[in-house]
Amino acid sequence: MSGLGYTRADFPSDFLFGVATSAYQIEGHAQGGAGRTHWDDFAATPGNVVRAETGARACDHLNRWEEDLDLIRDAGLDIYRFSSSWARVLPEGRGTANAAGLDFYDRLVDGMLARGLKPALTLYHWELPSPLNDLGGWRNRDIAGWFADYTEILCSRIGDRIWSAAPINEPWCVGWLSHFIGAHAPGLRDIRATARAMHHVGLAHGRAIEVMRGLGMGNLGAVCNFEYALPRTQSAEDMAATRRYDGIYNRWFLGAMFKGVYPEDVLEGLAAHMPDHWQQDMPTICQKLDWLGLNYYTCKRIASAQGPWPSLSEHIGDLPQTQMGWEICPEGLHHFLTFAQDYTDGLPLYVTENGMANPDSPDLPDQARISYLNQHLAAALRAIDEGVPLKGYIIWSLLDNFEWALGYEKRFGLVHVDFNSLQRRPKASYHALREALAQT
Repeated sequence: MSGLGYTRADFPSDFLFGVATSAYQIEGHAQGGAGRTHWDDFAATPGNVVRAETGARACDHLNRWEEDLDLIRDAGLDIYRFSSSWARVLPEGRGTANAAGLDFYDRLVDGMLARGLKPALTLYHWELPSPLNDLGGWRNRDIAGWFADYTEILCSRIGDRIWSAAPINEPWCVGWLSHFIGAHAPGLRDIRATARAMHHVGLAHGRAIEVMRGLGMGNLGAVCNFEYALPRTQSAEDMAATRRYDGIYNRWFLGAMFKGVYPEDVLEGLAAHMPDHWQQDMPTICQKLDWLGLNYYTCKRIASAQGPWPSLSEHIGDLPQTQMGWEICPEGLHHFLTFAQDYTDGLPLYVTENGMANPDSPDLPDQARISYLNQHLAAALRAIDEGVPLKGYIIWSLLDNFEWALGYEKRFGLVHVDFNSLQRRPKASYHALREALAQT
């Protein structure tokens, strides 16, 4: 089978399909007056990023956005989930806005509307302005106010034409991956920094929602990433470690954003490192939301381990893997679509990212990605059939792009990008998707 196993007709009549990208990964950050980011600094530090690659040119979307929007329209997609760059709008993170940056996002949103696409804005996809990182970045409580100011500047310009908006992409990556594991900028491995970042990300989220509500914007949500935690063995120790991992990865931000509480099993490790009087911030973090977006890719096998909290180790099982080394586990998507309802109380859900990296080109059949999408669409349909209020499915990603610490080697795109010529060439998965969406 070369095509997708499903068509638009298999889904509810109001179900929406989309594709996602992020600013630093595609725009070309060295252009257009954007300021320096902590990703530029992280990449300039030896050993952090493959070949020390950055988003300086990336896919040159800043100059090729019309061609890229045409690709989305021509695939028959409904939603374009894009992100804005804080450092493009405010090169110093605060102060004077970059007129060229605001003009770019203004044109981009108008371009989406002109092509019949719904603009789904994410305000932060990891490119913190370096001057704010110099002041402590996500460790500094003041970042919630800085982020609110950035939100007001950008959304005062484009908010009237935005279909949906979310403040921060994948808070776990901003907090834990970047401050405890150190795999993303700013590359820290510090539990005190982690606890503060994990809290301040939520506080910034809440402040941004307040600002957007104040501007009259609607359809506001949160985009969290989820990883299906499975015990490596059925021992009591491995089961307990798996529960801790699930709390850190999957329940911390959901609990804060939708119930105003953090999970007790995670506070066991982080409470001693939290900022003073953090409990007083919970009403701000727990703003009323209109939807939840779930980013899902893989599962992880968890075992107990010696050493300090969280006292666990991560392992890969025997399922087929993507180019990232991630197991393909569509059952996890179904799990989280069901699990999220314990928090969201019937709100609409969207799969805001799902996809796979594969070392493919336009000259290869791209069957692995087509199979991956088929498996996850099946999981989504199963959840819908069981009554889950899933309203849309958004694929990561439109283009092959800068894959953070892994540079330009990992290809998630429906469209192949030659990073020398920057030529775009749709892959077989793009053509299969276009054909499936045309069948109503």
